[in-house]
Amino acid sequence: MTSLGLFLTKKSVNRAMVSRRTGISQARLSQLSSNKSTQLRVDELYLIALAIAVDPSELLNEVCKGLKLPKE
Repeated sequence: MTSLGLFLTKKSVNRAMVSRRTGISQARLSQLSSNKSTQLRVDELYLIALAIAVDPSELLNEVCKGLKLPKE
């Protein structure tokens, strides 16, 4: 499961509702939630955050929490 999938599960988010509110298909949401190689676009992240009434930066921090700058 992806970090987005874990976040949505933790928040008990209804993915069908997210799909209706955002226009992102349920199949795409399923890919974003379960397939780590699927790339989440920034517009999708923003729309999902709005649909579930969380600050987009909260969702961004959760999804990107493992990213670090490379050592110089």
